[in-house]
Amino acid sequence: MQSGRITAVLGPTNTGKTHYAIERMLAHRTGVIGLPLRLLAREVYDRIVAQRGPSVVALVTGEERIVPERTQYWVCTVEAMPTGIGADFLAIDEIQLCGDPERGHVFTDRLLHARGLHETLFLGSETMRGAIAALVPKVQFTKRERFSELTYSGSKKISRMKPRSAIVGFSVENTYAIAELIRRQKGGCAVVMGALSPRTRNAQVAMYQNGDVDYLVATDAIGMGLNLDIDHVAFSATSKFDGRRMRALFPHELAQIAGRAGRHTSDGTFGVTGEARPLQPEVIEAIENHRFAPLQRLQWRSARLEFGSLDRLIASLEARPEGEWLTKGREADDLRALKMLGDDPAIRDRVNSPKDVQLLWDVCRIPDFRSISEAEHATLLARIFEFLQTGKGVPSDWLARQIERIDRTGGDIDTLSRRLAFIRTWTYVAQRKGWVDDESHWREATRAVEDRLSDALHGALTQRFVDRRTSVLLRRLKQKETLVAEVNDKGEVTVEGEFAGRLEGFRFKQDETGSPDEAKMLARAAYEALAPEFSLRADRFYNAPDTEMDFTEQGGLMWGELAVGKLVKGADLLRPSVQAFVDEEAGSDVAEKVTRRLQHFIDRKVAALFEPLLAMSRDEALTGLARGFAFRMVEALGIIPREQIAAEVKDLDQDARGSLRKHGVRFGQYTIFMPALLKPAPTRLRLVLASLWSGADEFPESPPPGLVTIPNIDTFDAETYRLSGYRPSGSRAIRIDMLERLADLLRGQDSRGGFEANPDMLSITGMTLEQFADLMEGLGYKAEKGERAKVKAADIEKAEEAAGAEALKAELADEAKAEAGGGDETAEIHPEAEAAAEAGGDMISAEEVAGDEIETFYTFTWAPRPRGNRPPRREAGQGGKPGGERGERKGGGKPHGKRDGHKGGKKGGKPQGARNFEARPPKKDKPIDPDNPFAVLAALKDKK
Repeated sequence: MQSGRITAVLGPTNTGKTHYAIERMLAHRTGVIGLPLRLLAREVYDRIVAQRGPSVVALVTGEERIVPERTQYWVCTVEAMPTGIGADFLAIDEIQLCGDPERGHVFTDRLLHARGLHETLFLGSETMRGAIAALVPKVQFTKRERFSELTYSGSKKISRMKPRSAIVGFSVENTYAIAELIRRQKGGCAVVMGALSPRTRNAQVAMYQNGDVDYLVATDAIGMGLNLDIDHVAFSATSKFDGRRMRALFPHELAQIAGRAGRHTSDGTFGVTGEARPLQPEVIEAIENHRFAPLQRLQWRSARLEFGSLDRLIASLEARPEGEWLTKGREADDLRALKMLGDDPAIRDRVNSPKDVQLLWDVCRIPDFRSISEAEHATLLARIFEFLQTGKGVPSDWLARQIERIDRTGGDIDTLSRRLAFIRTWTYVAQRKGWVDDESHWREATRAVEDRLSDALHGALTQRFVDRRTSVLLRRLKQKETLVAEVNDKGEVTVEGEFAGRLEGFRFKQDETGSPDEAKMLARAAYEALAPEFSLRADRFYNAPDTEMDFTEQGGLMWGELAVGKLVKGADLLRPSVQAFVDEEAGSDVAEKVTRRLQHFIDRKVAALFEPLLAMSRDEALTGLARGFAFRMVEALGIIPREQIAAEVKDLDQDARGSLRKHGVRFGQYTIFMPALLKPAPTRLRLVLASLWSGADEFPESPPPGLVTIPNIDTFDAETYRLSGYRPSGSRAIRIDMLERLADLLRGQDSRGGFEANPDMLSITGMTLEQFADLMEGLGYKAEKGERAKVKAADIEKAEEAAGAEALKAELADEAKAEAGGGDETAEIHPEAEAAAEAGGDMISAEEVAGDEIETFYTFTWAPRPRGNRPPRREAGQGGKPGGERGERKGGGKPHGKRDGHKGGKKGGKPQGARNFEARPPKKDKPIDPDNPFAVLAALKDKK
């Protein structure tokens, strides 16, 4: 027997049915409302709490239970709603779910048996009118019309989707793919899925509702009562997996989702996108006019359960309904779990009373939140049943371990989603009365873990699918607000607090963006903020000292660590031009100021580093051949191999040479150069200037400072070594000033008879004897290798002492003879001579000294190739004979050497393999070369 008024409020979405039910419930002293989703239950709970306060409102779902002592209004999921508390008001929302294969039997049971004392409301689709009329006596119907129109807009690409749109998918993979695409093209989106916790879903929805993002990607979860400001709903698919098979969505299911578009009096549109096929005309008409085929069968399962035994319970659950409107629903998860546990002998043996049967049934009703295999889920249920059957509940230490494994907020979206599903199992267990020791503690503990995981999942979703910078900018532009951009002291540009790029010198390097539209928007906002910064920075740069600027070896111009320009070929070798790196948006004034300052810098740099060369070029006192020679030096940037200008050098008289020497020009045997320009700074600039003038694409780098020799690399040509201040010889290249010092030493050697390298030669070059031999061969000498016994230093000293003693004895003997008259050969020997003889009696002679070790030595002789037989001049790094080995004498010929028949080898002997001839004396009638210091000294001796 029933009491109170029963009303079915039917109509499409956006008719205010849920809002009407809340108003009616609050008009009564007590009430219960059952909702299809935990998400929607939480939303309604929050609305009622805002009006009545938390002390009189309860929230009861499978995983959440908030029940104040003075509860008047119960907000619940349909499965969790209390039906026997005698509330004045009762309402069931989305009553058309009576036809749902999975949960329909629960809604059908509420339709048949749940009543309020004074008023009962069933809210749902018009498709339920016939079934409700047939199954609920004395029911009254109220039809509500949609507040706004819903129209079909066809197919649109996601890239052209208008703002405030929801794109609907029916799988997690599809939802993620669409969300990723929207993030790249539109800046981001919110994600709503049925598996999300209320806290995560609310955070995502709030992000959409607040305008942080303009797009929503969702599953069909949005079709159940979520009130969102959506203008357009686009289906990315029109079929889904219903737990058993893939099937096409029914028109009324499409309408339930499409109806989320258009809120209150705002019209909405729906359509398809992606790979979804356009909807059929009859389907479009049905959705637009809200006309669908009525439900013919409602899912049913008996509510009269028998707990006498497992078999009787299963039989009652499988009972068939009576009447044409009810049909037996598909086997639910809880019934399958019951059968599986019932087939387990260990469990069946433990079920010995109706109380055990009812307890096992309660355990089997734990939803498989984890969506793992049925066997694993049944194993967990069996473990929980064993704990509960002992009467002590689930052990706290065991439960704590289960929760501890889940309570981790690291990981990706899928990992966090799995942990949320796992914690929902223990949240459900903690809500059951008597299942745990300290119910309030475990409810709070599981809720806290769920909140932490929910927040982490929201953060992961936002990080992956939302570009906050783009979202903020789009919202500001949509609101036609001026975007606020700033530049910090590091040159970082932010727009509305979001990083937009970096100001590098006078160029704005924009951060990578997801779409061309966003790039334009960012650039526009950033340049508005950079306009005054460009001017201020240009002023600072113009007034900066030269010490803050530098050039790179590739011709770049730097201001500290900022690239502000580059050198380009100018009208003159020593006057390069500059190209400033300045954005066009900075303005012509800024570009001109930066260019002018860079030109001043490089002009002063060239003037400082090449001051001797420039002074020589401006010296009007240089005339004739000297002026022409100075011009050649300027063209060569201060370094010319002598063989290239041998004729010009020969033609210079002493006055011309002297005037050039005053400017620092040194006439070396191999190179004519200015020593001041061999320093590292001029060398670096010389390479850059020469590379600019020749139009090279890549400039060679200068050698590290302080090196006497460097490798002779095949890829470097002779010109590169010349500009670097080195001359290739053999496998290495020697610095030209050190080469001239070596040439000075070589002039004092017998190059015809042969000579060995002395320590000074090796010291100048910093080479080993083998390396020095290779160098000398490159200079045109022949190096003959030999071996001999190595004389120890101690033996040499003894030999020298012995030789000295013999000489002293002979000298004293001669003096004694002289005193005796010179004719007495038997004259007495002077006592000092005897002493010397006695002292040296145990000494060995130099000829007797012979070392046990063998040493290698080289004998060098001048061996230039005949001019007609010389091979072509070597290319880059080939070594080869340099062109200046003829020396200074008369502008050509062989290097000067002492003509005194100097002998090499060990003391007193000739070097092995050396020819024995006397050098010809120099001719007295030849002019003295003022650049040859040895020739000058010889002339002075001759005058004496």
